[in-house]
Amino acid sequence: MSSMDHAADREEKKELRREHPSGWLYLTQHDAIPILVDALLDLPPNREFNKTELAEHAGVTRQTVGNYTDLLLEVELIEEVPNTSPRRYRVADSNVIRELFELNSALNNVGDE
Repeated sequence: MSSMDHAADREEKKELRREHPSGWLYLTQHDAIPILVDALLDLPPNREFNKTELAEHAGVTRQTVGNYTDLLLEVELIEEVPNTSPRRYRVADSNVIRELFELNSALNNVGDE
């Protein structure tokens, strides 16, 4: 197989991944998501916030948070706080967030063992 064939094969595989992404790729294909997730991991448990507060905490614009709020809700990283106006959110009580905290802890402890 020539190097051009290898390059075409790699490009085809990459395109298939984009068409049928894993949950991880689906989430992280958006530029601001890693920053927002990192900010969520840094919040105290049960801390409520609005879009402006999350934006300030993450160091991004309110518009950026607004652009990704539905995605963060969809993948159960955040949840809406009922009966709040303006709308408030908190880190979700979900399997996704528990696993994410566990992964973050494991990554932070690499080399400490």
